[in-house]
Amino acid sequence: MTPVAGNQTAVPSGGRLSPRRRQRIGRGVQYGVLIVVVVVLAALADWGAIKQSFFNGEVAGQGMPTLFTVALRNTVIYTLTGYVMGFAVGLLLALMRQSSVAPYRWIAAGYVEIFRGLPALVIFLMIGSLPLAFPGFQVPGDVYGQAALGLGLVSAAYMAETFRAGLQAVPKGQMEAARSLGMPYLRAMVSIIIPQAIRIVIPPLTNELVLLFKDSSLVLFLGVTAGQVELAKFGNDQASTFANPTPILISGLTYLLITIPLGYVARRLEARQGAAR
Repeated sequence: MTPVAGNQTAVPSGGRLSPRRRQRIGRGVQYGVLIVVVVVLAALADWGAIKQSFFNGEVAGQGMPTLFTVALRNTVIYTLTGYVMGFAVGLLLALMRQSSVAPYRWIAAGYVEIFRGLPALVIFLMIGSLPLAFPGFQVPGDVYGQAALGLGLVSAAYMAETFRAGLQAVPKGQMEAARSLGMPYLRAMVSIIIPQAIRIVIPPLTNELVLLFKDSSLVLFLGVTAGQVELAKFGNDQASTFANPTPILISGLTYLLITIPLGYVARRLEARQGAAR
């Protein structure tokens, strides 16, 4: 290495670049390529056609305020009802997997494997076909009940594994201490173990809410009316009506208005939980 004075960077002997210098050059080349690609795409794009097809203000205005008062409202209802059901069933399944009774463990494990392995679309199609298997049977709440059932069945399988991880993360000494004080097992679980487990798994449960919000678009396969549409169905119907994809883009942006803040909250909770450790 040739010695240098002051703040000058030392140059390895033989004219070879240092690893740091090569890294900087590599980053510069990548940035340059990215800029060239963006400039080329911007030059080739027909901005007039893009504005007319995807940012047509007149077409977007036709969907207001129904986009928010009907489509977004229904999407939120489908998501929350499905989440509540998934939360309750998922917690029950997690407790069953922790049970000392073997059949409970088998049932819970089978449920998780089946509903995590099946595409959510298949589950929704099967729910729509329930009257064929059980003549005269109707899910309470019509489409809203069917949506809650479909989303709840799917999310419960994933939440069950999340809750199980949370239950296993609670120190065993917590249960032992509660039992030593004479507290019944069930009360110890409800009062001490489950609340701690839920606090531990709040970040992944928030992520599950984001996923469920997006999966609510599958409700369209249940056959919804104009008053039951969710964001994806509403955007597609509007796009077909006006022969313009702007409503689909607007629906997508509306999804982002919900999912991006929720994702941020989940990341903050994960960071806070990691710092606490």
